[in-house]
Amino acid sequence: MNGTSEVPGLPDWRVLVVGGASGMGKTGVGRALARRYDVPVVEVDDIVEALLAVTLPEHLPEVHFWRTHPEAARRAPESVVERQIAVAEALAPAIEAVVANHVDTDTPVILEGDYLLPRVVTPGGPVRGVFLHEDDEAQVTANYLRREPEAGPQRHRARVSVLYGRWLAARAREAGVPVVAPRPWEDLADRVGALGEWVV
Repeated sequence: MNGTSEVPGLPDWRVLVVGGASGMGKTGVGRALARRYDVPVVEVDDIVEALLAVTLPEHLPEVHFWRTHPEAARRAPESVVERQIAVAEALAPAIEAVVANHVDTDTPVILEGDYLLPRVVTPGGPVRGVFLHEDDEAQVTANYLRREPEAGPQRHRARVSVLYGRWLAARAREAGVPVVAPRPWEDLADRVGALGEWVV
């Protein structure tokens, strides 16, 4: 998987959390690390879709919020961030169940997504993590434009992403979880993979 004939051993973690706001490069680094360690990736977006499919808004109103209130995404960035935090808190039990399952069954996985909270990480334990944060709104706008050119510049969304990312980064630092700047992109996977506590 890493370009050599060497068979990778099991990493010393069972869940590797790659968190951060939208537009920070989580998906790319998650996939690169999955190839490096030969483990699958679980995207939190898939957990959200599964919950939406088997619940009603009255069961999990926060998880259903963006579907039941699509206009809310256009509110003031600070208001959108408050709602994102509420969604992350509502999703926490489901995410924690997935994490516990992989720890209990001793099956490594990379968990990636916007709604991951740093408190699920146990530094030095079986659940490791990193949070990506880009604080430059112009750069995040450029990231979205590169990824979704048909949408044009998404400055409001970039502002939301930076504010939510700041909140996540602060919580990560409080929990002793590394916060990594995505740039330079070229060596992001190497920088994340080289963090001493993750050495296989």
